[in-house]
Parts: sequence; structure tokens; C-alpha cells
Amino acid sequence: MAGAQYRQMRTLDAWPQVDPLTARASSTPDRTAVIESETGRTWTYEELFDDADWLAGRIAAVCEGRPDRLGIAMETGIDFVRATHAAWRLGTAIVPLDTREPAETLEFLAEKAAVDAVVATDRTAGAIADIEGPPLFTVDETDVAGVESLPAYDGGTTPRARYPSDTHLIMFTSGTTGEPRGVKLTLTNLFASAIASAFRLGLTREDRWLVSVPMVHMGGLAPLIRSTLYGTSVVLQREFEPAETATTMIDFDVTGVSFVPTMLSRLLDTEWSPPESLRFVLLGGAAAPRDLIERSEDAGVPAFPTYGMTETASQVATATPTQAFGNPGTVGQPLMFTKVAIIDDEASAAPGETGEIVIDGPTVTPGYLDDAETRKVFDERGLHTGDLGYRDADGRLYVVGRIDDQIVTGGENVDPGEVESVIESHPAVAESVVVGISDEEWGERVGALVVPENGSDPDVDGIETACRDELAAFKVPKSIAVAESIPRTVSGTVDRDGVIERIRQA
Repeated sequence: MAGAQYRQMRTLDAWPQVDPLTARASSTPDRTAVIESETGRTWTYEELFDDADWLAGRIAAVCEGRPDRLGIAMETGIDFVRATHAAWRLGTAIVPLDTREPAETLEFLAEKAAVDAVVATDRTAGAIADIEGPPLFTVDETDVAGVESLPAYDGGTTPRARYPSDTHLIMFTSGTTGEPRGVKLTLTNLFASAIASAFRLGLTREDRWLVSVPMVHMGGLAPLIRSTLYGTSVVLQREFEPAETATTMIDFDVTGVSFVPTMLSRLLDTEWSPPESLRFVLLGGAAAPRDLIERSEDAGVPAFPTYGMTETASQVATATPTQAFGNPGTVGQPLMFTKVAIIDDEASAAPGETGEIVIDGPTVTPGYLDDAETRKVFDERGLHTGDLGYRDADGRLYVVGRIDDQIVTGGENVDPGEVESVIESHPAVAESVVVGISDEEWGERVGALVVPENGSDPDVDGIETACRDELAAFKVPKSIAVAESIPRTVSGTVDRDGVIERIRQA
């Protein structure tokens, strides 16, 4: 059914309405779309189209039509790719859900996004089994209670007319208050980002982008969208492991990869040398330490440190290796179409002066699920990021911190308040402060200073266990110290530098 169906949709007036995979499969059906690193199996764009079309029919059957929003609770892999394209074929927005989060968090996110259903695999079904509200399914067989396997389906689907301005993706990111914010992204956002990225990173027909970061985050999902637009390939690795990742790059002639700085650091620790095929290592998710950039230069790694966010469909500014090696700390000039302003006291800051980074352009989200959250960060200038930075005389951007106190560890966002709440639920704890502590491997590590309840003697191991029971692993403090009181300023606010010093001395 696939060949005739998508080739009938090649007229110019239909192009803005079809899903990206249909357009790509119509144009270059025989090109390789996906390579699975563990098995070496490949899918052409026509084969991927057939799989997505079949899955779309199964989803439509159980949802009694076309769902508006579909939760995807899967690991990085071919099933995530199929589910994404199947949803877009139905004209459905996808809502990636991180199965490392507690079930209560997943249920909250699913409810906030008003998903019509959640799809998982048998490997991740246990993580969603306790979600109440939407129907829960797996794309394969499962015996997990509360989750059903999608039924077989013999037919294909008729694509739903959608426009580039329609929401295609809702991705959650932590807000300044700690409550996750659902970012709405349109096809225009995603395609503008893909085009701008290609102008900065370059593009060849033989490109193969390795994805070994979670596809529930922008850094893992963006390569899939971009490769579909470009007609190039993605190589999927379920999770990063230095030796296996290095071998994968060689075995499959990988030309590009997205890493958080910690991943590249771990690779370099093994005395890794990049293969000749590798054109770019896109470093995002956290600031790349200067010593990591120096190590990259020494090892011949084509490092492209980048600054981006979910709200801008990934990259905002990206430095080429020449820029990065010659201008320590820069993330380069803004990408094409993207406008970056540095605002200090409501006025534009001069070169070299630090202020809040404000972004405008076609990659910027139209807003959050919560209109009130949208109003907080948007004005006539654009999106106020809450990040602090400056630009030099040549327009290169430098990011120096955040206005708020959010912690970024290994590319993951951690809200201190969420962690503090868990720690303070321990009966021996009266008060706590959670901070980010500079760390060579993780960028920042989560640290906690704890004040005991009167007469109590907090068990640090017990506090850590309580955190592991309630939080995703990356949110669990790596350093916990006990003190008689929390350091504070004269005005009574928490002295975070003092807190960090207390933790380091413990």
C-alpha cells in the first residue's frame, strides 16, 4: 500500500500538509533512513514509511480515530522512531515521556499534556503501568498488568491534513518554579532549526548521525527530524557506553554525533581518537568546560560547542572547531534566522557586558501549554531565557550562568526545590538546601546541605536511599553534608556559595 499511497501525494499543494516521512519517502524511498547499531539492521525510507503507516493504523484503531496528542514512553531505538512518524502521519502531536521519572511524575505530565493515549514497549511498560487516566499500550507483546498490546491491523492510514504552524511536538522542560513546562513546537520550528543547523554543521548525502542520548530530549530527537528532512541516516544506540560508542562510529561510518560534555569527556578518558569519517561532535545540554575543548583540540576532535534549548527546537548558537579552539568559552555566533539580544536593565548590553539572553526567530516556540508561563517569558523582544551571557565585538556568544538556581548535571535539568522536598520528608531532617557544585565530569553535580531535626542524627545513607526511591537517578545528590545551620546573607537569603563551601569541606 505504501508506494502508491505516498507517491500520490507529491503535488505541490499537498506538500505543506503531509508528514515529514511521507514527503521524504516520496522523494528518496531507497535511501537508508535508520541503522540499529546493536543488530546492524537497516531501514530504507520506504520500509520505515511502511512500518509507520501500519503502526499508525493500530494506534488509530484503539483511539477510535485520530488522537490529538500521543505520549511516547520509550527508550532510544527504532520503536521510538516508528511511533513518532506514525503519530505525525495521523496528524497527532507527540509528547515524549522520560521513563526514568517516577510514575507520579509521568502521570502528572500525561495529564498536563492531555494525551489521548500512551505507547511504550515491553521494556518500558512497567514504568507507565501505574499511570491513571489515558489508555496505556505497548507496540509489542507484553504481560505487564494495566498495559495492553496494540492489536494487529491489516490496513494503512490516510494522512491527516496538518499545517507547518500546527503543534507537532510537546516536550517538557523544567521551569523556574521547578514544575515542568510543556513546550509546544511546530513543524516550522523544527524545520527552521534543521535548516539553520545544516548551514552551520554542513551537510553531505552520506551523513550518518549517531543518536545515543535519550530521544525524550531535544538533543536526541532533533537528529531524527533533521535526517528525515535531509534524506540522510540516523544510527541508533540505545544508550551511551564509551567503548561500544567508539566501535559504533567506526563500524557504521558515523559522520556526526550529539553528546553532552560528560560523554565526550568519558570517551577521551579512554584515549579515544575520532574516526576519519567524523565531521562534527555537537556538544550541548550543558556548558562545555574549557579544558574539555582543549582536550578535544589535542585529540583532533571536531568539537562544535553549542547553546540551545527545548524552546528553540535545539541550537541557538554553535561554534565551529576553529572558533571554539581560538576563543575559549564561546558557543559561536547565532544560527541563521536566529536573533539573539543581551538585555541588561531593560536595555541592550554593549559587547562584553553581561545580561539576560533573549531570543527571537522562527525556531522559537509559540509558547507553553500554560499561557501564564508563556506570558512570563515573552515580550516584544522575544523569549527571555533566564540565561546570562555576553557577546564579543565579533558577535560570538558566551554563556556564563543562569538567573535562577537550576542545576544542569550531565545535560539533565534538576530543580533544587524538588530534591529539597524529598530530603525534608526524612524524619531526621529539619531543613535542606540543594545546589549545583562545579564538577569536571558532569558540569555540575547535585549537592545537599542538611540541618538535622532537634536531637536527631541524620543518616546520610538513609537520605540518599530516600532520594533514590523518589527521584530519577540524575537528581540524587552525589554529595550530602550535615550542618548545624544553613549559611545565610544579612538579608536572610541562602548564601549558596557558603553552602557549596560547607559541602566541599565535609
